[in-house]
Amino acid sequence: MNILDLDHSLTAQAPIAQRLADGRATRLDLLALGPKLRLWSTERNYQRFVKQLQQRPNPRANTPEIFFVGSGDYHHLTPALLADLSEPVTLIHFDNHPDWVRFAPRRHCGSWVNRALKLPNIKRIVTLGPCSDDLENPQFKGGNLGAVQRGDLQLFPWQHAPTKVWGRIGDAAGHEQRENLLHWRNLADQDWPTFIEQLIQGLPTDAIWITIDKDVLASEDAATNWDQGGMRLSHLLHAIRALAASKRVLGIDVCGEFAKAPHSNVLKRWEAKSDQPPPERWSDTDLLRNSTTNDALIALFEELFP
Repeated sequence: MNILDLDHSLTAQAPIAQRLADGRATRLDLLALGPKLRLWSTERNYQRFVKQLQQRPNPRANTPEIFFVGSGDYHHLTPALLADLSEPVTLIHFDNHPDWVRFAPRRHCGSWVNRALKLPNIKRIVTLGPCSDDLENPQFKGGNLGAVQRGDLQLFPWQHAPTKVWGRIGDAAGHEQRENLLHWRNLADQDWPTFIEQLIQGLPTDAIWITIDKDVLASEDAATNWDQGGMRLSHLLHAIRALAASKRVLGIDVCGEFAKAPHSNVLKRWEAKSDQPPPERWSDTDLLRNSTTNDALIALFEELFP
């Protein structure tokens, strides 16, 4: 298990500290680079991250690589984890945000899905769980509805009202278009085990990668830098177990910790203040949920991939 220490959010958590101490986890010190990568990054700093990532220990054969990455502000680092995959893969993406914006910089936590779609071995991305207002007026905000229309990206909100669009997008796995509205197949209304079984049956590849932003979870299960979704931890654990039982998991990355961000970059400071809820909303007790949730995730990973 790899701990990418970008923002101090992980190493003090008991389940991670214990595994670092006994050698079940390895820490990669990225603290000097973390502020430069947070929210968005220049290509130069992104490539610096790639080079440091290559210094991690070689993974065991036939064992998925597990990464804990810190704040969801670093989700745009996921494509670096996917770059060396040697076979076709479906990316299963749990998130409260679709991260599909085309107007943002290329290496941005809100646009990284578009970069991942361009990787040669990513055959489809399935995004599960958004509740955020990114799905309101997505064409105006730069949402990549073209990828949804082609089927390269499937999107299943946890709970969201119909989305207004201009023009014909067409029906897809996650929605039905009626006139100028996309009516979503909201996951909160589905029988979860049945939905996951159907999802697995429709995946185009035998191999998968799972990427998790814990802001997909309800506030009862996580406390992040972003607005929280509605999925419960039990849903997430069930989905991972079912996916691992039917598909070959090549890797898993987890972000969505809470970490204060004293941005020195004026634009990042403005963006964080504009887009993120105030950090004061969480108490120390709230933040303990992240450790509890990580403990449950790690225990499941160790059970499934001994």
